[in-house]
Amino acid sequence: MRKKAVIALGGNALIKEGQEGTIYEQFANTRKITKNIVKMIKDGWDVVITHGNGPQVGSILLQNDIAKDVTPPMPLGICVAESEGLIGYMIQQCLSNDLHKAEVDRPVVALITQVLVEKNDPSFKKPSKPIGPFYSDSEVEELKNEGFQVKKYSEGWRIVAPSPDPKSIVEGDIINKMLEDDIIVIASGGGGMPVIEREGWGLDGLEAVIDKDLASERLAEAINAELLLILTDVEKVYLNYGKENQKALDNVSLKDIKKYYDEGHFSPGEMGPKILAAIRFIESGGKKVIISDVERGWEAYSGKTGTHITN
Repeated sequence: MRKKAVIALGGNALIKEGQEGTIYEQFANTRKITKNIVKMIKDGWDVVITHGNGPQVGSILLQNDIAKDVTPPMPLGICVAESEGLIGYMIQQCLSNDLHKAEVDRPVVALITQVLVEKNDPSFKKPSKPIGPFYSDSEVEELKNEGFQVKKYSEGWRIVAPSPDPKSIVEGDIINKMLEDDIIVIASGGGGMPVIEREGWGLDGLEAVIDKDLASERLAEAINAELLLILTDVEKVYLNYGKENQKALDNVSLKDIKKYYDEGHFSPGEMGPKILAAIRFIESGGKKVIISDVERGWEAYSGKTGTHITN
């Protein structure tokens, strides 16, 4: 049996705190990440790589806003697809180069991915996912007039979008066939493109965004993965995070992580979706979830750090 893993890269993996986000910085950060992925591939894993897109899609939306009087702005769904393409290109190129240097003959493909959601998902009535830049009080009225829903944060106003729960990966069978042909796949970027099935029409895109970790879990189910490796900006999962009594979790059972989740230890906007994805993956038959820092992926996989969740 071939070993399959989904490696989920966090939204800020390619743009570090304090960086401007130039393409040169993003490529440099990508090269650091792909070197660790090559180690896993050489260790016998077939991998599918997913990634967040928060900073990148925010930049695209800002460019849309600034240039709206010059060229027609694109809707959110198209901006998500655009970010999938540009990030997928960076990972594809860097990983291909590293595989070549390691004398590993495996092709890499970035795939624009559609993710099926329910048209009656409650998030459509209560948008909550922040996207794009912060806006001032003087700018927010224009956003409202343009039909955007907004929410006030300490740093300013942000546009919020629905974030429906992913149900299945439309291209799941295609990704499986690629893996059978020894192709390394980059998919579900930014959570993928949310779509619904319309009677008499077929698939239709939505103005929404899907949580990357929840989409990664559905993809892991679709390919019957053994391992879900979630790489973010913290080395381990913590109870009471940010408080004096915070406690790092090293090895934790499904039963205990569900208890901690139900007790509200994990913020809905930060660690919560990652833990929910971990619970779903183990309950669906997956063997292990590892959560750790994006630059410590190999060390986490090797058992030297990270939070390891099993049944």
